[in-house]
Amino acid sequence: MELITKYFPALTENQLAQFRKLEALYQEWNSRINVISRKDMEHFYEHHVQHSLGIALVQAFQPGSYVMDVGTGGGFPGIPLAILFPETKFLLVDSIGKKIKVVQEVSKAIGILNVETLHARAEEVKQKFDFVVSRAVTTLPDFIKWVENNIKKESRHTLKNGILYLKGGNLDDELARVKNKCQVFDLSNYYEEAFFETKKVVHVSM
Repeated sequence: MELITKYFPALTENQLAQFRKLEALYQEWNSRINVISRKDMEHFYEHHVQHSLGIALVQAFQPGSYVMDVGTGGGFPGIPLAILFPETKFLLVDSIGKKIKVVQEVSKAIGILNVETLHARAEEVKQKFDFVVSRAVTTLPDFIKWVENNIKKESRHTLKNGILYLKGGNLDDELARVKNKCQVFDLSNYYEEAFFETKKVVHVSM
């Protein structure tokens, strides 16, 4: 939790309480359904919560905006972002029903009111969104094909509507195959921890 308050010092008491409850809830659910590597639970806040919130350092979501998290797994990056932006609506989508069950139960347990869930493949979603977020569920060119028809045309954020994609490592090959305009944000410019040295947020304008 010290990492969260270090980089997001303006959190309300309710937001702090919600973030504090996450680790115990995920430990409980992870013992039943493996949504997070058990070894990775030792670094839960850094590797999952703080990593998810890296998107917020690149683009803060406006009240009333609509964001889809594709391949959310157990709720990342969607749940941390939903806590941080309570006036933004989030749709968390995954093709695996038991993972959506975890998202539903965690959201209910901490009182998140701005999250909807959908057990479906990304290609089946028909709604339009300001942004689509995800944590490296596939290559970026393939991901764009999944969601390119789900982006609203009218932008009202600093960045144009599109994709905000958490990804690590060398992205040169993937980006060379993307025809859309891309901007890469190194999370090492925002976070001091060594874990983020190779982590990035890729914005794909749609």
